[in-house]
Amino acid sequence: MKFITVRDLRSKPAAVWRELKTENELIVTNNGRPIALLTPLEEEGLEETLRALRTAKASEALRGMRASAAKAGKKCRFTRCN
Repeated sequence: MKFITVRDLRSKPAAVWRELKTENELIVTNNGRPIALLTPLEEEGLEETLRALRTAKASEALRGMRASAAKAGKKCRFTRCN
């Protein structure tokens, strides 16, 4: 996985797009912290890719809520807390 800075994205966009083609994924950082993921998209699979990303983000959010609840000593009502 390759990291690029916001500054690189702003000052050398053509180089970033070329690198994206070879790397397939780039993590954009700001002050050394990851803030975004760049990944190439195909028009035909756009909706499916967006759905998969949204599902993954929702799962991660749910995992975080369960972890916070477990840490606070709360019990989950409808699903198990892991």
